[in-house]
Amino acid sequence: MMDQAWWGTHVVLLLTSWLGFLCLGFAMVRHQEDVFEREMPISVTRTLRSVGWLLLIVAAVVAVQQLGWGKGLAAYSGHTSVAAGLVLYFFVLIERLKRR
Repeated sequence: MMDQAWWGTHVVLLLTSWLGFLCLGFAMVRHQEDVFEREMPISVTRTLRSVGWLLLIVAAVVAVQQLGWGKGLAAYSGHTSVAAGLVLYFFVLIERLKRR
């Protein structure tokens, strides 16, 4: 049976990766216009991009510290793939809802 620390690590990895990719997505002008119907100021865009990359780096560090280099990088790769897919689905869903 797996302990709660193991589950907690994976929850942190998924949430951190998801938030990182969400910030990177919102840093794109196309998605800003889709969601907010306007382009955000360049300072906001730069901040979102920086925070997005920082969150992805934090997720990688947590993965390696908690799971080791081999399992940590494998888990990081899997979590970032799932998180990127969820963010992609979010933006597709927003676009489809706007068309209605």
